[in-house]
Order: sequence, then C-alpha cells, then structure tokens
Amino acid sequence: MADGEGLTHIDGAGSAHMVDVGEKSVTRREAEARGCVRMNPETLQAIKTGDMKKGDVIGTARLAGSMAAKRTHDLIPLCHALSLSSVEVDLEPDHDLPGYRISATARLSAQTGVEMEALTAVSVACLTLYDMAKAIDKTMVIGDIHLHRKSGGRSGDWTAPLD
Repeated sequence: MADGEGLTHIDGAGSAHMVDVGEKSVTRREAEARGCVRMNPETLQAIKTGDMKKGDVIGTARLAGSMAAKRTHDLIPLCHALSLSSVEVDLEPDHDLPGYRISATARLSAQTGVEMEALTAVSVACLTLYDMAKAIDKTMVIGDIHLHRKSGGRSGDWTAPLD
C-alpha cells in the first residue's frame, strides 16, 4: 500500500467486513471530489441557455449529487451511514473541454471520513447531467472522477498532487 497500511476492510481470512470506527476520535472532516462531462459545444450551449427538453439540467444534477452523497452507504458496500453537515455540488461550464467540470464537497464531524460521499456526489451529478442531455448528444464522456483533497481524521490533510 502506498501509505504503508494494509487493507482495512479485509480480515485475516480474506473476508470483507465493515471497519469498527467506535474507538476513533470524532473530528471535523471534509472531502472534495472532482470530475467532468465532455460534450459537443452545441450541447454545452443548449444546457447553458436552458434549451433542454428535460428542464433544468444543472439544478437537477446538483440536487441529484447532494441526494446521492446522503445515500452513499446504500450504494457502496461497507460504507458507514453518516450524518453529513454539508454537501455542496458545483457544476461549471468549461468551453475548453468542452463540457462541465463538477466538484462536490462533503463535511461532517465524525469518526470516519467523507471521501466516498464526495466521490458519489460527483459521480451521480455527472450521470444525471448525461441522462438529461443524452437525447441531443450520445457522444458525451464522463471522466476524471477523483478525490481532490481531504482533511481531518488520523491521516490528516491530503491534496491530489497533480490538481
């Protein structure tokens, strides 16, 4: 492992299990994830001007990402159910892609981190944007989903080296 630790969700017999975080300290934790949806320039323009038959693409994707963060434990095996204090999902047009750059920041005070919640929020926001625009652009590509930074907990602060 890059950080020198073993796999925390695998026991000595190789079976998957949820990590017991009961003895860990409650700390303020935050994680930001990023991703993007590449599309035709015409699709980007249609979304920006609100010319989409399905309605408000950006508002719907933002809401979907926020809702998904709160349901991460239902989607990803072995994730803890967390009481998030904040989830922010931002979608910014980028004409150089062309497409949208999507970020999500999740926060809480707890015994475990929120990286998976931020990553889930970005993933579902990207999927929702794709779903709402696929009628006019089936060539869209979802990509570059990654953890940008995290803070709090035993391992402290971390930022992606190439962002």
